[in-house]
Amino acid sequence: MITIKKIYIGAIALAAAAGLTSCNDWLGEPSPGSTELGDFFHTGEACVQTVNGCYTPLAWEFNKTYFSEWMIGDIASDDALKGGQNVADGSDAYDIDNFKVNVNNTILLDYYRAKYQGIIRCNLALREVSGYEPDETLPEELKERLLGEAYFLRGLYYFQLVRIFGGVPLIDDVIESADKWQQPRATAAEVYDHIISDFTEAEAKLWNKSKYEPEDAGRATKGAAQAYLLKANLYNHNYDEAYNWGKKFMEDQAGEYSLFTNYADNFNLAGENGAESVFEIQYMADPTSDYGEGFGFTRGTFSIIMTRPRMSSLGGNAGWGWDHPTQNLYDEFEVGDPRLEETIGVPDAAGLQEVEVNYLGSPYYNIKTAMYEAGTFPALDHASRGPLNYRLVRLSDVMLMYAEAALESGKDLGVAKTMLENVRARARAMASTAGVLPAFPGYLGFSDNTDDLRKALRHERRVELAMEGHRWFDLVRWGIAAEVMDKDNGSYGSNESPEARAEMASFIPGKHELFPIPSEEIILNPMEQNPGY
Repeated sequence: MITIKKIYIGAIALAAAAGLTSCNDWLGEPSPGSTELGDFFHTGEACVQTVNGCYTPLAWEFNKTYFSEWMIGDIASDDALKGGQNVADGSDAYDIDNFKVNVNNTILLDYYRAKYQGIIRCNLALREVSGYEPDETLPEELKERLLGEAYFLRGLYYFQLVRIFGGVPLIDDVIESADKWQQPRATAAEVYDHIISDFTEAEAKLWNKSKYEPEDAGRATKGAAQAYLLKANLYNHNYDEAYNWGKKFMEDQAGEYSLFTNYADNFNLAGENGAESVFEIQYMADPTSDYGEGFGFTRGTFSIIMTRPRMSSLGGNAGWGWDHPTQNLYDEFEVGDPRLEETIGVPDAAGLQEVEVNYLGSPYYNIKTAMYEAGTFPALDHASRGPLNYRLVRLSDVMLMYAEAALESGKDLGVAKTMLENVRARARAMASTAGVLPAFPGYLGFSDNTDDLRKALRHERRVELAMEGHRWFDLVRWGIAAEVMDKDNGSYGSNESPEARAEMASFIPGKHELFPIPSEEIILNPMEQNPGY
């Protein structure tokens, strides 16, 4: 087996596997040093390595600029401001924060291209692995699992794209000639159908988490596929199917996952790929420098140093102060909720200098992605990157999605309340003050009705998953982004600090729920732009 955490196929290696078929037309023979694609896939190990390479673009965060998913999921939302040294630090992220994005935004371009790199790799793996005859180097069961991983990852890459851009070109085969470079843009509905089909194929082929060897931690599992079938159907507003997949996950995976007793274990090194983890992006300590090198030249994450606070008192362990929690998010937590101190750092509470942290009136800093352990920020092996995995789906997230599907489908309000209570009960057990975080409906003025249950679930998603890159996408799929974000009338926009409001542009419904297809991509592949751009 190949360890995903430690071994990746680099961009150059995968390009070699995908495109080293080079014939000398003059001689009619292969050029010296070239490799026929079919010659590469002569052992099962080649199939394993090719599927390993499908995971690699998930970890990419830097090419021409930084493009971590939280730059949209957090920063575009009411959970976070851009942060950094000042408003001029990271102009493309500033535009995302303030609804000023244009078609030349480099974050969006790099993000778009990274996902298609992943899709291309998955297409190659699906074609070549499916055609490989099982043998002692690749038993039938392993072959099927590898295909399941490639289906899962392709579905995930498309899911990441459709949430940001809407409909995108659907590429489901290896492109080997120039006449196939330009592909039509599919509708969002067509993309979701493709995503759900891929996740369904993956779910049938993948193994449960406990069947994998320890060195294979981080690979896609049957539980991950079921969780994403729940999630994709929620985003597609197919609540009946979402409910069915949530129910199946809870039944099939009952012995595979459990909530950590300590909430903070979800965000430290010791908790990586642990009991609560359904799927996460794998990172490791890596001294490789990649400035100016492009995609894939490090296996470490930039998120640690980017989101640590800018404090001289931290010395070499200080960060760049990005992804700055808002006052609005801070105020969302109920009094005594222990998750607050595991999510948002408060400079004064640590005896640190607030002036070094303050960004547009917000004095807070992000803890979850900063590798904050035992009340401190441990030193990193590299000046700008580190080993902390990025959790994409946790069990508590699945519980809250299942609760939402149970509510919105009308199938089982009891399930919705039970799942909500499971998440709150963990936080309640950690609280230092008795009586906090009571069960629904006994808090925040809620009554026992469907409207208030919906509000309670949305509140719980926000505090449980704060600063984990979910909030913006939740606002959009719930259809309340304008209601929340509008700078003049929104519940967030109209109440944020005067300094932050002064930077905001007006939220335009029907435009700002999506981001523009990058102009460079439209030049290469002419297609219709999103409305308003």
